[in-house]
Amino acid sequence: MAQQHPHPTEIKFHQKSKVLEISFDDGAQFEMSAEYLRVHSPSAEVQGHGPGEGVLQVDKEDVNIERIEPVGNYAIQIYFDDEHNTGIYAWETLYRLGANKEKYWQEYLERLKAAGAPHSQLGTSAKA
Repeated sequence: MAQQHPHPTEIKFHQKSKVLEISFDDGAQFEMSAEYLRVHSPSAEVQGHGPGEGVLQVDKEDVNIERIEPVGNYAIQIYFDDEHNTGIYAWETLYRLGANKEKYWQEYLERLKAAGAPHSQLGTSAKA
């Protein structure tokens, strides 16, 4: 029997809080910030073209989403207000990002700290 991938049943973006809410047909529900989605964009600009080629995204704390458009019956394209719009977020990608949010977010903050990049959640600015 082929494994079915979950499909979203509802996608809502809250402009003021900058949070995307997504519910899946398996009952899973995730909330992801615009910043989290932006820094984990599946685009080549962020991920690179091969393993280890990813580009650390900095200064994205204030990024917001301008609009979201469907891509066929398998994904959405998110248009961010920093003009990034090349990432296609397949349902599997959104599910993986939601299910692993805490782990991925901590890894991102650790990479920022190692790079000396400031972020409000690092406690102190790397510039201090």
